[in-house]
Amino acid sequence: MSRFKTPTQIAKDINKTIKPALAYFKPPEKLYVDEWADKYRVLSPESSAEPGPWRTTRTPYLKEPMRAFNDPKVHTITMVAGSQIGKSELQLNIIGYIIDQDPGSIMYIQPNLEAARKFSRQRVAPMVRDSKKLNKKVHNTKSRDSGNTILQKTFPGGILTICGSESAAALCSTPARYVIGDERDRWAVSAGNEGDPWSLAQARQTTFYNRKSVEVSTPTIKGESNIETSFLLGTQERWCHKCPCCGEYTNIVFDHVRFNYESHVIKGKEFFDINVLGFACPHCGAITPEHEIRKQPAKWIAENPSAYDTGRRSFWLNAFSSPWTPWEKIIRKFLEARKDPEKLKVVFNTLLGELWEDRGDLADEDEMLNRREDYHPEYLPDGVLALTCGVDVQDNRLEYEIVGFGLYGETWGIKKGYIMGRPDSSEVWQRLDDAINHVYHFRNGKGLKVTITCVDSGGHFTQDVYEQCRLRMNRCVFPIKGKGGEGIPFVGKPNKVFIKGDKKRFVWLYSLGVDAGKSIIMDNLRVQEPGAKYCHFPTNEDRNYDLNFFSGLLSEKLTLSKTKSGNRWCWVKLPGHRANEALDCRNYALAAFRIWDPDLTAIQERLLGTQVQRTKVVHKAKKRVTKNRLLDGSDW
Repeated sequence: MSRFKTPTQIAKDINKTIKPALAYFKPPEKLYVDEWADKYRVLSPESSAEPGPWRTTRTPYLKEPMRAFNDPKVHTITMVAGSQIGKSELQLNIIGYIIDQDPGSIMYIQPNLEAARKFSRQRVAPMVRDSKKLNKKVHNTKSRDSGNTILQKTFPGGILTICGSESAAALCSTPARYVIGDERDRWAVSAGNEGDPWSLAQARQTTFYNRKSVEVSTPTIKGESNIETSFLLGTQERWCHKCPCCGEYTNIVFDHVRFNYESHVIKGKEFFDINVLGFACPHCGAITPEHEIRKQPAKWIAENPSAYDTGRRSFWLNAFSSPWTPWEKIIRKFLEARKDPEKLKVVFNTLLGELWEDRGDLADEDEMLNRREDYHPEYLPDGVLALTCGVDVQDNRLEYEIVGFGLYGETWGIKKGYIMGRPDSSEVWQRLDDAINHVYHFRNGKGLKVTITCVDSGGHFTQDVYEQCRLRMNRCVFPIKGKGGEGIPFVGKPNKVFIKGDKKRFVWLYSLGVDAGKSIIMDNLRVQEPGAKYCHFPTNEDRNYDLNFFSGLLSEKLTLSKTKSGNRWCWVKLPGHRANEALDCRNYALAAFRIWDPDLTAIQERLLGTQVQRTKVVHKAKKRVTKNRLLDGSDW
């Protein structure tokens, strides 16, 4: 028998020795976050309603945010989402991927230290235990030499630090390639005395060219939400479903869901029988049942795609996309909370996935925009019998609104204007003359001018306002001085005011109880149908009744506040509304009408050229009961 090996035998020996070595040095597989999760992530029974292997197909809307993490151009990802949607699983999948595939230092931030410990015990530890890939790399915290604690997890190539937003020491001490922030809107305003926690955390990433930031939260209060600000800086993507009838893609929100319900009270508690009709497409009006719309194709659609070039992607989700939340549950929660603002706030934030703005029963800007009407571009609307103007004086401009008044308190917005320039310049007042001296015609050829104008004199240009109003006194242009507080009459008696102490030059100054005027305006805005007290607004672009106008008109809310002398009602500015000039202008125009106090019936006779029959009861006001209505048309 030959002692020399044949070529076949030599090849077999090589395979036995070389192949295992090559396998050892085999480069790691390159996976996306969602692919890694599908292959290795296991959902734990302590925290999941569906324990077992992770399936991205169960929550397809999470695939794109996870893929964004692997995009080298993206350095900041923002996710705004309600409850039971999977935003925590998004973060856990990213943490697991980092540990196994792309190790580096991770700073994971919760609102406070207690929430950080809870998250570590209830979410991170079970994930590491049940996912074999992670279990091999993150040792048990009970091991003496593991180097791990509840708030720190070491692994080959990195360390996971879990902390609270109030902890300045944790946020300032450790460099981190990855920063992940959970429930951003519930963070401390300042980490000790060091300032904004998110800015402190991101400062830890300065030296990393391949840094990644992930910011996640349910939305909270409009204008005070940090996650809203971050979302607006990004691509502003929303999860949109395809309508099976017209093919258009739409982000499903509460306004698009149609339902009927019946309520009954048993032992003082209200119960509801709800029939969900389905999704009403805003493009074609077709109603698609819930189970059908869930089967339709869906995709992320960006409102600000150019933000991708700056490295920021942002996503917004609500519970209507969640596979675990039936629409009936959302509607039921809404109906149960509709009479309690605090409960309703929770429903808006956690289920509807919307920012909360407490207006009581007052409409919001979007609703007011939808109420606008097409005015004829050349003629006054029918029903207008008198015109007044309210002017708000700012340091760099005059803002004004011309308002038309009809019978029984019905009003029409005619023109919202801006005259740029300092109020001590005669040019801006000449341009105001052009607006208030203009003849606004009806179809029959007759017309109206602004009869009375009220100008705010409470700013930095009081004497200039007095002088300009004196020059226009023959045209009924009067300065006004507003005063807030309960019990102050809307329009007081005028006082003679001398200009710069010169007794030869004076104006008549009216004092206004501005809070009383705001109450009248807000009550009128609640009226839903044209007629007595209804407020009309035009869609015509040149009249400037846009989102900015309605944001200012709806900028304040009557609130019961505690003071040293007791509780009192006062008007406070709503979060997110920086300017209230539109509300002030409307208030001054209404005051001008009250100062004038015209006989509108007589004006109507002159305009129509006919005699209006007069009786003892000129008008019997139709009793109006204005109720909030649900989307299906039934009363609350």
